Amino acid sequence: MGKRVTGWFFLEDVAEHGTENCNYLIATDMDDNPIPGYRFASYDLGYGDMLAMPDWNTVRVLPWHTKTALVLCDLQHTDTHLPIGVSPRQMLRDQVAAAAAAGYTAMLGSEIEFYLFHDSFKEALDKGFKSLTPHSPWMEDYQIVQTSFDEYVLGDIRRNLEAAGIPIECSKGEAGRGQHEVNLRYAEALDMADRNLVYKSAAKEIAAKHGRSVSFMAKYNFAETGSSCHVHSSLWNVADHSPAFAGHQMPEVFEQHLAGLLATARDFCLLWAPTVNSYRRFQPGSWAPTAIAWGSDNRTLGYRVVGHGAGARVECRIPGADANSYFAFAGTIAGGLYGIRHKLKLEKPFAGNGYEATDVARIPSSLYEAIQCWENSAIVRECFGEEVQHHILTMAKAEWRAFNQTVTDWELTRYFERA
Repeated sequence: MGKRVTGWFFLEDVAEHGTENCNYLIATDMDDNPIPGYRFASYDLGYGDMLAMPDWNTVRVLPWHTKTALVLCDLQHTDTHLPIGVSPRQMLRDQVAAAAAAGYTAMLGSEIEFYLFHDSFKEALDKGFKSLTPHSPWMEDYQIVQTSFDEYVLGDIRRNLEAAGIPIECSKGEAGRGQHEVNLRYAEALDMADRNLVYKSAAKEIAAKHGRSVSFMAKYNFAETGSSCHVHSSLWNVADHSPAFAGHQMPEVFEQHLAGLLATARDFCLLWAPTVNSYRRFQPGSWAPTAIAWGSDNRTLGYRVVGHGAGARVECRIPGADANSYFAFAGTIAGGLYGIRHKLKLEKPFAGNGYEATDVARIPSSLYEAIQCWENSAIVRECFGEEVQHHILTMAKAEWRAFNQTVTDWELTRYFERA
């Protein structure tokens, strides 16, 4: 969300004073319909303005748009200029500050997957998003020849992001027909979330320039592999910028961090799986986890410990590509800090197939179950506060309510004649 402003107007008015935006923008559904029940913004409160203040650390030229620069903003109250605590970027800022107060810098990386289609966005819409043509007829995990056929789009995405100041490590085909991921270099939490925001927008805009479309849905087709946003996290000591997770054995702070992630996984699931579709992805044998457990380099579990030395980290495999990175990263940091704060003991690593385990907790199976976990959680209130808990809850309930006011194609096919 934002505005396109001319250069002279930005310099004269926006650069120093920011720009006003209707505060309903963080209190709507995906169709921009105002949703009742929010404390932050409502018709009763008049839907006033909030102030978007430029963050000068985020300025970048966008080479895929002519003579265009992008600057991301932090939201403030217009009267007090205080941060709006329920805004996604501020939620993450607050957790970054909490980590710093504990003596740590949170470093994060993520792998966000998407599907590339021959159809344009307009063609996909006209088809009702059915019978789309994946850009590859084959599963292209690690393939070079097939991804060479896709390179006119993927290469354009990589090169444009690099030119916009976002370091790219690689791209690769994934375990679905037309599925890819572009891996960005890890960074401090806020910078990494900003990079992801630009990456997802850029992928859509650049694909559209080629007459193609991409989708970051968690599960666009039940027969295809879901698209994930694996989140890699580690803590570094503020005092000397040394890696807190490095060592021949897992340091105590690493154990507590991971124990906190496990303890908060169900309660925080809304931050990683925010839509009805998110929960279609969690299927046995699908590369998406169902078990809340950890292991060393075990892809059947929700958490995978990987790397060594300064690269030692934990990979959370729960988030889908549809996750808001600010929320997902805030949940990751908050969960780790919860474990450190309460000095939680780490359970033993799980060995074997996590899909078949009978003695581990499970990721919520639906948005409704995740809503209940979030709504009733004292941990959520401790880590985020009551206002954030209510704001996220209102958003999730609105999404669940919208779904339950819809008759799906599956219902029509199953019940129209035979009910």
